Amino acid sequence: MPDKSTASDIISWLFGIVVAVIGVVNVFWGNDMGFGIFLLLLSFIYFLPVNTILRKLTGFSIPKMGIVKIVLGIFIIWASLGVGELSDKIELMMNDLRK
Repeated sequence: MPDKSTASDIISWLFGIVVAVIGVVNVFWGNDMGFGIFLLLLSFIYFLPVNTILRKLTGFSIPKMGIVKIVLGIFIIWASLGVGELSDKIELMMNDLRK
């Protein structure tokens, strides 16, 4: 059974990838390029090498699965699904890819 650190690393990477994909969908298939770029930038928080670079540059780091990442993740999901109308943008993307 993987230890807690490995599990949180995997969750962090997976969530970062999901947020990056949501950002790409918003950039290219929607009317909200700024929101998509914002999500792409936020996704970097979930990639562990970025945390190491941040610690080296500023001396500050975000804990692997700290409350900041969890609250930010909830905000991202809420904003993407509710306000960002992600399902409509995915439908636009699928229609474009079928052509």
